[in-house]
Amino acid sequence: MSIDLSRSRTNWPLRLKLRRGAWTYLIEPLVRWLPKACSSLRVAALRAMGARIGPNCLILPGVRVLMPWNLHLHDHVAIGERANIYNFAPVEIHRMTVVSQFAFLCTGSHDYRKNDMPLIYSPIIIGEQVWIAAGVFVAPGVEIADGVVVGAMSVVTRSLPNQDPGIDGHRRLGVVDSTKAPTSTATDGGLIPGAHDLNLCIIGNQCQPLSGCSHESASQRLAA
Repeated sequence: MSIDLSRSRTNWPLRLKLRRGAWTYLIEPLVRWLPKACSSLRVAALRAMGARIGPNCLILPGVRVLMPWNLHLHDHVAIGERANIYNFAPVEIHRMTVVSQFAFLCTGSHDYRKNDMPLIYSPIIIGEQVWIAAGVFVAPGVEIADGVVVGAMSVVTRSLPNQDPGIDGHRRLGVVDSTKAPTSTATDGGLIPGAHDLNLCIIGNQCQPLSGCSHESASQRLAA
């Protein structure tokens, strides 16, 4: 099959084009790079364009949102600097969740099986008390369950379910790259050697939360 991008078209309604233009070229540039203390102005701008954002959310400088009307943040959600929410389809993030700097939540892709590679998109849902660490890529259609931690620079291409309960009611810290398996066995008291695609602290061959990494305290550190 030969690719013919001259035939590639996405026919957006005129109203949506105008709405996107107003956000991308007029409103977002005014608030995107305001300092951290102006997070409430970014939240207000997103709400004005149709985003549903709960109380006590923090949106740091440089965050990009493609379509605010497709964004739903529950309460106490923190979005780190230069995170990119590429939401052709809805993105929903539940309470007490941190999305760290440079994370990329991508709802859009292309159907490479067709020669015009049309745009396709699916929603992303992230549960409560989740930590999406720095530089993580989350693919279209992914659902991440409550309490999962996704380690830095990971690629999440399929949904991540709840892990077994760990200590203090937290969930075991979970898969960071859903396309890979651990490359070696655990050693007592450290990270899995060679398995940088996991973010698990191993104590007595049991998965335990890393020291100081409760989700609420992570949110407070990001907000500090």
